[in-house]
Amino acid sequence: MGKETKEGLYQGIIEKDEKGNYFCGPYLLDYKFTEANFKLGDKISIKTLINNPSDISFEQYPKKSMKFSLANGDKPSK
Repeated sequence: MGKETKEGLYQGIIEKDEKGNYFCGPYLLDYKFTEANFKLGDKISIKTLINNPSDISFEQYPKKSMKFSLANGDKPSK
């Protein structure tokens, strides 16, 4: 389960829903950034949140993160 932290806005595990969206807790993750730099199950720390610009996924994920990193401070794993 994720939680709010001092290191970032939210920490949790990268998951993928039935529609192929990457998410962490209640937040949608940028697909291209996640696909290129992370893997399912990575524990991340979300640094910034924006309103989700997608009409398709907004109802399920009203907020989206485009800036996050591994929670332990390491570089993203592939």
